[in-house]
Amino acid sequence: MRLLTEEQKHWVEVIGDFCKKEIEPIMLEWDKVVDPSKAIPFEPYAKAFKLGLNSFEIPKEYGGNKVDLATAEVMYEEMGYYDGNFASVMQTTNLALKPILIGGTPEQVKYFSEHILNGKGYAAFALTEPQSGSDASNVLTTAVKDGDEWVINGEKCFITNGGEADIVCVFAATDPTAGAKGISAFMVPTSLPGFSVTKYEDKSGFRTISTCSLKFENVRVPASNLVGGEAGLGKGFSFAMKTLDKSRACVGALAVGIARRALDEAIAFVKERVTFGAPVAKRQGIQWMIADMATKIEASRCLVSHANDLQSKGLPFSTEAAMAKMFATQSAMEVCTDAIQLMGGKGYMKEDCVEKCFRDIKAYCIFEGTNQVQKMVISGSVLSGKRH
Repeated sequence: MRLLTEEQKHWVEVIGDFCKKEIEPIMLEWDKVVDPSKAIPFEPYAKAFKLGLNSFEIPKEYGGNKVDLATAEVMYEEMGYYDGNFASVMQTTNLALKPILIGGTPEQVKYFSEHILNGKGYAAFALTEPQSGSDASNVLTTAVKDGDEWVINGEKCFITNGGEADIVCVFAATDPTAGAKGISAFMVPTSLPGFSVTKYEDKSGFRTISTCSLKFENVRVPASNLVGGEAGLGKGFSFAMKTLDKSRACVGALAVGIARRALDEAIAFVKERVTFGAPVAKRQGIQWMIADMATKIEASRCLVSHANDLQSKGLPFSTEAAMAKMFATQSAMEVCTDAIQLMGGKGYMKEDCVEKCFRDIKAYCIFEGTNQVQKMVISGSVLSGKRH
């Protein structure tokens, strides 16, 4: 059970009303779209942007409707409950802004925010490259200074919102000899010459959100688009890691929402399904599965809330955020698997949203740091003796 503030209750109602009207009626059919370049249902998402669901991490002084971390957590969980894809479009746009909030100047925050608020409403975070993945510092994309501009060349892959974004936060090597300390972050409007989408990925799940490969061919950005200005030179990898730290509990919240939905669908089924003269829900084996699923969801939520509470108080939170992301996404994967098992053949059919939840949640165990990477973060903290 969650105790919500009045603001949180307001957002739960807003998100629920919107998703029941605009997202649920199209969710399963849109998931079947064959062409991955047409994955985004633009009209419903545009309506969500007008409600501020893509801008609740943008500070109010820059035109957003920033909420506190606890409220953001509730909002992400509620959006995840109705559709994890829809929720991730919103979360990714806010993710792309985070490096600017962390290392940028007020003018840069304003600049990046305006592209979100005055454009189509999407932004993207471009770190991953074909040869890197979990080895995130292995960046081959380069940025070379030429007068008052930086010239960017390279490729990025698996970029959420990449084909729709008006602006992308791009990480590039400004000193290829310096490793992680030679990476800088740049704000790159997608309207610039030399920017292109080279591939839309055809995925198992996560199908109503676009995932793209991007190419940068002599893309020229003003020197002012270097995040943090000259003081930010070589600090891009640090900005990226701090961004992912801050975002991990958000991913956990999305996973909690997806797991809640799978559990609710399974409960409704086992209460109605009658076998051998009694509802399936009367069987002790089924009841114990339900108990395990509900406990995993509640424990996940507690981990997410704890990580966000530490972050909001300015206390160390990286280990707790990794725990929240790892445990919540893995638990959601287990809950969705059990939900299908409880529903039998019906749960495995594409006519039911649980099958979609099952395919979608797997992506959450991979992006923004695989669960194995989270275990590296956690074990490193524990083995160092700094955690008690």
